[in-house]
Amino acid sequence: MENLVYRHQKEYYRAIEASTAANDTPAFVSFMLKSIREALLELDSTPEVTPEVTPEVKRLLMVLVGEMSKQDLLAKLELRDEKNFREKFLRPALASGCIKRTVPDKPNSRLQKYRLSSKGTNLLKTMPASRKP
Repeated sequence: MENLVYRHQKEYYRAIEASTAANDTPAFVSFMLKSIREALLELDSTPEVTPEVTPEVKRLLMVLVGEMSKQDLLAKLELRDEKNFREKFLRPALASGCIKRTVPDKPNSRLQKYRLSSKGTNLLKTMPASRKP
């Protein structure tokens, strides 16, 4: 839960402010319930069997540390072609649920960064060291 609150700090503080202003708790309770649901869905979506992902997605997972922008990832992967990166690395990683956006409601935000999801973290743990890209 702490990680979810941290990831959604702005929403958290907005919910507290709204509850304080209204002298009532529905905004804060709603935020917390949404966060609990998200945490449960993350736990529930972790597969028992690790699905195969493309070598490009594996490379992306290996270089993704903390929260990184598209430009950071391009540099780490030593890529220059943004279209290739988007189509072969980023979109498949997002579609597979291995990474998440830090600003999910605004996919094209200039502040957008990416981070490993619990699924991506678990996948990295299961990859043998000799097979890591």
